[in-house]
Amino acid sequence: MSMSEAEATELRRLRWRCRRGMRELDQLMLRYLEGPWASDSEASRAVFLRLLDTEDDKLWRWFMGYEAIDDVDIASLIQRIRDLPP
Repeated sequence: MSMSEAEATELRRLRWRCRRGMRELDQLMLRYLEGPWASDSEASRAVFLRLLDTEDDKLWRWFMGYEAIDDVDIASLIQRIRDLPP
């Protein structure tokens, strides 16, 4: 199945947004974008977009387990991303 031009443009835009201040965060975010994103639900995609709006230092603390996450949906997505194979 081929991607439409609009989907390809959106994917490029999201790939750029996945570029964070740390290589480790880049890899984690891209792991989701290049994997489950394509087949995930609109609800899960919306959570990922919210995650992309989060500051890098907070993302790092969440992914490393240094800080609790109040938002259940974001906590669930972060765990899913952490569980993805590298």
